[in-house]
Amino acid sequence: MQITPIPAFGDNYIWLIQTTQGNICIDPGDAVPMIGFLQQHRQNLHQIWITHHHDDHRGGVAALKLAFPQVKVYGNSDIPEADCPIRDGMQLTFGQLAAEVWLTPGHTAHHICYLLAHQNRLHVFCGDTLFSGGCGRVFTGTIQQLFDSFQRFKQLPDDTLFYPAHEYTAANLRFAAHIEPDNPDIQAALSDATHTPTLPVTLEHERRINPFLRTHLPHIRQRAETLSGIELDDELSVFAALRTLKNSF
Repeated sequence: MQITPIPAFGDNYIWLIQTTQGNICIDPGDAVPMIGFLQQHRQNLHQIWITHHHDDHRGGVAALKLAFPQVKVYGNSDIPEADCPIRDGMQLTFGQLAAEVWLTPGHTAHHICYLLAHQNRLHVFCGDTLFSGGCGRVFTGTIQQLFDSFQRFKQLPDDTLFYPAHEYTAANLRFAAHIEPDNPDIQAALSDATHTPTLPVTLEHERRINPFLRTHLPHIRQRAETLSGIELDDELSVFAALRTLKNSF
């Protein structure tokens, strides 16, 4: 198995899973780069996995279905192009691969992640839920849902690899450094972020540099209280305050 990021729109990644049985792509917002890559390598597309309904994640599906008539599209009930509806806990199989569907709302109310197990390691295609150093904005979901989705991620093994759909790492790390100016791991990651792609990233790495995974730490809470001017009672309120601060950073 090989996983390749196909750039789109300047800061999107369409993730392409290549196997000896065929290919799967995740969140093709633009068909052109995906078709170009597959034609260049004389390959077909067999499955499309969609994380959520925003156009920059599904806008290329119609053209891909025309180019590859055999392709099957997997998505939640709010994805009109999906011909294979999915739900939380469902298992998807493709050849020797198996992936579990997780509902991870927050960014949107019906956001999906795909947890692919391969060679004793998890590969999580997390769309716009978790970014390296950050998290997605809240649109049709709620901050409580996004917090709960992060708590669910925190239960995964440290070596889990996350594949976000955007190259937002450097911008997120500048905010993270604003929250934790004395964190050497953030400074090192910010230096490394000059080279792209910065993804995928391990959960262990994100635990060290992502403020939205560090809301349990007293100094993060104190910093969020200082910057927001609000007394914060629990991890959820810290998470919410950080998201509000990031919105205007």
